[in-house]
Amino acid sequence: MAAEASASQLVGVVALLGAAVVAVPLFKRIGLGSVLGYLAGGLAIGPFGLALVTDAQTIVHVAELGVVMFLFVIGLEMKPSHLWSLRAQIFGLGSLQVAVCALLLTAVGMAFGFPWQMSFVCGAGFVLTSTAIVMQVLAERGDILAPRGQRIVSILLLEDLLIVPLLALVAFLAPADAMPAHAAPLWQRAGTAALALAALVAAGLWLLNPLFSMLARSKAREVMTAAALLVVLGAALLMELGGLSMALGAFMAGVLLSESTFRHQLEADIEPFRGLLLGLFFLGVGMSLDLVVVARNWPLIVSGVLALMAAKALCIYVVARIAHSSRADAVDRAILMAQGGEFAFVLYAEAVKLKVISAEVNANMTAIIVLSMAITPLVLVLHKRLARPQARPIDGVETPSDLRGDVLVIGFGRVGQIASQAPLAHGARLSIIDNDPDMIRGAEPYGFKVYYGDGARADVLHAAGAHQARAILVCVDDKHAANRIVENARRECPHSRLVVRAFDRQHALELVKLGADSVVRETFEAALQMGRAGAVALGATEDEADELTTQVRTRDAERFALETAGGEFAGRALVLGNIDYIAPPRHDNAPPPAEEPV
Repeated sequence: MAAEASASQLVGVVALLGAAVVAVPLFKRIGLGSVLGYLAGGLAIGPFGLALVTDAQTIVHVAELGVVMFLFVIGLEMKPSHLWSLRAQIFGLGSLQVAVCALLLTAVGMAFGFPWQMSFVCGAGFVLTSTAIVMQVLAERGDILAPRGQRIVSILLLEDLLIVPLLALVAFLAPADAMPAHAAPLWQRAGTAALALAALVAAGLWLLNPLFSMLARSKAREVMTAAALLVVLGAALLMELGGLSMALGAFMAGVLLSESTFRHQLEADIEPFRGLLLGLFFLGVGMSLDLVVVARNWPLIVSGVLALMAAKALCIYVVARIAHSSRADAVDRAILMAQGGEFAFVLYAEAVKLKVISAEVNANMTAIIVLSMAITPLVLVLHKRLARPQARPIDGVETPSDLRGDVLVIGFGRVGQIASQAPLAHGARLSIIDNDPDMIRGAEPYGFKVYYGDGARADVLHAAGAHQARAILVCVDDKHAANRIVENARRECPHSRLVVRAFDRQHALELVKLGADSVVRETFEAALQMGRAGAVALGATEDEADELTTQVRTRDAERFALETAGGEFAGRALVLGNIDYIAPPRHDNAPPPAEEPV
């Protein structure tokens, strides 16, 4: 019997891992994203699919630790001063969105014929957005630390804080005979929550750093990992005992450790557990979709999903526009946050216990929440494919208007900022354009005047002064954009020298054929320096290492000259690494240079 039970458990584990390994790469390959892959995989192996795993709720509860760890990692990225700077967004923007959405969703419930108390509880639960889905999508897009991502994170933090007052409202709406005799009064629960939060802050300020310093001196790698898990799970437990959400506790612990010297080590220790448990959470959500309930009440559930998601998306869009977000950001936020979330399950379970909603309403609303979570990634993919590209917000950003500079720099990221230093030191006047408003605003405190403009457009090049520039530095990190810029600049500004950043050898060849005067492969010089350091580490002298590096650079330049259409561009100067090389004419009997790997 024990062997059979062990084999049954192993089948469940293998099924979970197999579903993730098969579904996620498949869905990402067809452009539907990892979240939808997890949800579909969970539905396939769950009790309403192949029934390889039947206890979906237990898996969801365990895997919620993935959400907790995700919030801890996000907290590590936010210093307390940065979090304080977001207070207006958290309590202002967040409160406005929650209040407007709760009112409209309550009206939707009443339109379906439910009492206002039941409608309010169901609507308030749907207001609580899925932190797991939203944060995962933001992480995949790299938007968490972007301004629009920070606004979404701020709203999610407020919604996490709301679980306590919402539970108190459920108790207030409950019939008198439904309240347990041992239930604590509201003031006592609020005091417990405040004490738990104070204890967490005190531990973060005075206990955690000394603890990790002591453990670091022990040189026990596994103990540091155990301590990282202890901090995350301990903070989550403390907040849950205080009546707050576990995710909020983990986030606060991360914020308190954000300025610690151990933050990078903590993030590395937590990351494997976070990714695995978060994927397990999405699998559990997919498994928990009760297809029997959906089939029995499909008209109500389908109409409920559409009505609630549409109403919530409309509220979010209106609030975003009131808060001066661009149309593109408002639409993106509305689609991303239109679903219900995992905290709704907690609210509905308490409402059933206190007889505010019936078990049947709980089952229907749970199905609506799960379906809304499953639909969201699909809607995001459809919006991305069907919507016309929107211009980035450029509030407070100037566009070029008849600029006059000796050097035009197109793209002012990490490459453009460094590339501009030598012309500046030589006394050149710079004209700089970029199409990233955040980058433009970020350059202002350092004394750089960067104008907004797409360098791939001929009219923008003209307005930016390309026709008068002696040199044009193309520093963008988009291969296709660089090609278009070179084509337009060579046609419109034939006298200007074009110095272009290339992605790799093949891209460098393309740029030369398009008319670039000089090309620099973005990783070539760094790789040469690494090779030089490797030669020194093997015992070569500094002079010997320099000679070896020169040989590699020269052979590469010779081979590059051969590859440029059989010498068609042999008279053009090419910057390869940091030297100029003009390809010499070759004779038929000259031996070819040694082949180097691409």
